[in-house]
Amino acid sequence: MVNQQTIGDSTSHLSADDLAALRENLHEQRLFRQEQLRRLTGPVTSRAESRLRERAASQTEVQVQLAASARMVLTDVEAALARMNEVGYGTCRLCRRPIERERLMIVPQARYCARCQQVKEAVP
Repeated sequence: MVNQQTIGDSTSHLSADDLAALRENLHEQRLFRQEQLRRLTGPVTSRAESRLRERAASQTEVQVQLAASARMVLTDVEAALARMNEVGYGTCRLCRRPIERERLMIVPQARYCARCQQVKEAVP
């Protein structure tokens, strides 16, 4: 017997394997973003890293933007992992319809279905 969690219509089923793969993807993204933030904002640990940071001093604005982006993605990833433990994962935060399986497989931390995401991005 296959254990499946139905998120919506027949094209939007997320199986237990799908959820496991999505959870693993989110955990990998979280580790990557944590390491990225550690490197961008953490203490210097070697001479080579110190030299790289000195050269990169002129690129401080870029580093600040990268760190902000990494924090934002990390927050989204952690929120998605929390939703997986609740009933809200896979449901659009705006229209309350299921988020398409294909969208979740590409963007597992998605909070909105593709249509609502487009609407949100179009609003200034």
